[in-house]
Amino acid sequence: MECDVVVYNISESATQQQVEEATWVLTALHNEMLNFKSQKLFILVSTVMTWAMTKPQNPDETDALVSEEQFIRRRPRPAFRNHHSLEKLVLTLAKGKKSKLAGYVVASGLQYGKGEDLFHYFFKVSWLMEFPKVPIFGQGTNYIPTIHVSDLGGVIQNIIQLRPRPKYIVAVDNSRNTLEDIVQPEELECLGINLRLETFIINDFFNLSWTSETGMVENMDNIVQEYKDTWQLLPIRILLLGPPAVGKTTLAGKLCHHYRLHQIKLKEVLEEKIAQLEIVNGPNPEKISQEIMTAAQTQLGNIHKSMKENQGRLVDRLLFDIVEEKLNSKPCKNQGFVLDGFPKTYEQAKMIFSDDLALMSKAPAYKQAITPEYVFALDASDDFLTRRVQGLPENVAEKMRYTQDEFVPRLTKHRQLSGAEETVCDYFDQIEIHPLHIGTVCKATTTLHSDKLITNKRQRNYGLSPEEQKEQDQKKEEEGRQKRSAEAAERKLRNEAVLAEMAAQYEDWQKKLSEVKRQESEQLEVQALPLRNYLMKYVMPSLTEAMVKCSKIKPEDPVDFLVFKKKPFQQNYLC
Repeated sequence: MECDVVVYNISESATQQQVEEATWVLTALHNEMLNFKSQKLFILVSTVMTWAMTKPQNPDETDALVSEEQFIRRRPRPAFRNHHSLEKLVLTLAKGKKSKLAGYVVASGLQYGKGEDLFHYFFKVSWLMEFPKVPIFGQGTNYIPTIHVSDLGGVIQNIIQLRPRPKYIVAVDNSRNTLEDIVQPEELECLGINLRLETFIINDFFNLSWTSETGMVENMDNIVQEYKDTWQLLPIRILLLGPPAVGKTTLAGKLCHHYRLHQIKLKEVLEEKIAQLEIVNGPNPEKISQEIMTAAQTQLGNIHKSMKENQGRLVDRLLFDIVEEKLNSKPCKNQGFVLDGFPKTYEQAKMIFSDDLALMSKAPAYKQAITPEYVFALDASDDFLTRRVQGLPENVAEKMRYTQDEFVPRLTKHRQLSGAEETVCDYFDQIEIHPLHIGTVCKATTTLHSDKLITNKRQRNYGLSPEEQKEQDQKKEEEGRQKRSAEAAERKLRNEAVLAEMAAQYEDWQKKLSEVKRQESEQLEVQALPLRNYLMKYVMPSLTEAMVKCSKIKPEDPVDFLVFKKKPFQQNYLC
């Protein structure tokens, strides 16, 4: 009620609740219109789905267009009939030159850009590279009207500033992209639209600084960069250096699993490249041009020739081309990678990462897209490494080339390279990517997982998928349940042990108490023996005789009869 302009967006949802809320807002404003001090502007951001069933005036024409001037003829999809009714309500209630409530309807194309909403699924699938291709359903020949969210914002801003005469405005870019050009998920009804709209208001009346005038496909690079920036999807590039058997490969595997990166091993990269070239040169290559086949055949021949001439090893020039191609691949550029022990020398690092063109400008003198941003140099003593290798099973040592005949020369060569005048670490120091030296192998995992070292920016990869997250939650819940059960069982055993100990102590105390009582009784009996003897000898005879006479005489007061009286003629019966 205090605002001069009210913008209500119902373009992103087809729910009845959202449309009902917008209807209530418009009705409430209309009822209070007479109390407005100045005119208010109500802008309803709707959707082109209210046009989805509209037929061109000349449907027999090829590529017939539907003009926004024909908005009276527009027909919505069934799920968007409420949107259509609300559009008509805006145009009905908020009209008239003297009305204090002016209304506009903006039929927005399907929105994209700035992190995506409708198209988020496809960007995520493409970024994760989990499928060979982004899924497309149907023939994909239908046209999809779209607009960048920034351009939609520009349309709304122009309406506020210019107050154009037309009240119904279609906001779409000038693209003519089909579903095949973009993609179609089967669960999103909006992408089933087949509509080619012709707009003139935003082109003729508005002064738009277009962000994406030519549409989504033509500006895909910029949109992808917006998507990455919005979601902070930046690659993590790591290089692990160190002598053989120091744990580079194991640590690289843990880092790749934790950060969802790609582990780069020279042997695997070379084998993968050869396999790809052999497929291209295979008997039935599909949709491959003759030029590509010729180039692949030439490259495969050069690889085989080089390996034959160098006892199975590839010359640096060919190897570096393959490694650079791998580092520039979409998976490595999207998620990032961990280079496992390569490059080994200053010259190799310079050949792969240096950018000769950048030397002529103020840009960094290295290829930023593939150069590691974190370099970790692991190390350990020769004795430690030798003992570690000797403790491995024989089959594992042979597989990892850690036999005595192979390991010692490899370790010696590494020490020679490390002692060279210029080392691979020196190269990264020169380009100000300073390596972190970790001398204690057992601390390497903890150190590299430190938030301050690797994740000094916010986590830059997608988290777990819903299925993985559910599985992890179930696993944690089960572990927690097992832990609680174990703790309860331990408490029960501990309590039972305490009770058993207390019972044993009580039983022992009872035994000792009985023994004390027995000993006290015996002691009292021993102490009472002299007195008993005295009574039996001197008291009991006289008392017995007096009791006998008392029973015979039967005096009135037996106690008085037995009382000792000090008279010479009386017998002393009681002392």
